[in-house]
Amino acid sequence: MEDTPKPKEEVPGAPPEDAKDETIKDLHPESETKIEKITKEQSKEKTELPIEKKTGNEKVKKKQDKKKDNFRYIVRIANTDIDGEKKLVRGLTSIRGIGMHMSALITQETGINKDIKIGDLTDSQIEKIKEALDGIEESAPEWMLNHRKDYKTGEDIHLIGSDIDMQLRDEINIMKKIRSYKGIRHERGLPARGQRTRANNRSGLTLGVSKRREDRNK
Repeated sequence: MEDTPKPKEEVPGAPPEDAKDETIKDLHPESETKIEKITKEQSKEKTELPIEKKTGNEKVKKKQDKKKDNFRYIVRIANTDIDGEKKLVRGLTSIRGIGMHMSALITQETGINKDIKIGDLTDSQIEKIKEALDGIEESAPEWMLNHRKDYKTGEDIHLIGSDIDMQLRDEINIMKKIRSYKGIRHERGLPARGQRTRANNRSGLTLGVSKRREDRNK
């Protein structure tokens, strides 16, 4: 036997369901208008969002294409690779031997904007920077130079890049040849500026603290 659905029992004196809905609409006519407005706004937002995303992505792609055409991600100056995303003042400090003061002086001499990115520099501007680096000794004051009173010439020099290591090696070899105190300390691999060697820079066999015989006998 199949179960047959039972008919709904009607309560005596109760209004029908259609009448209930009509009474609710009559009592709250503003609620329907608000709901309609919300649904319309939601539908508009759904249609507008993908269009905005497309336009934003297209703008970013256009900017990237322009950047790729003229922008250099790595620029080589004074035998060093500089990141093209860095600004000019900060980027020049990646060259060994050039700090913030020296890079600011170079930008002033060349007349290039210090806030421009290195990747946006033209070939003529890069050549100007190279010329300024070659003539630092003439333009910069004495206190700015990193190697004053050279051993051979007695002049004030500014060293850049690999020249620093070459000059340092040559001067240490000269000190070793003339058998100066610093040269002997460099030969022995000991600190050359008066540091302690009792606790640090201990060379040879590592020995523990030896106890006295009296303490051992006890």
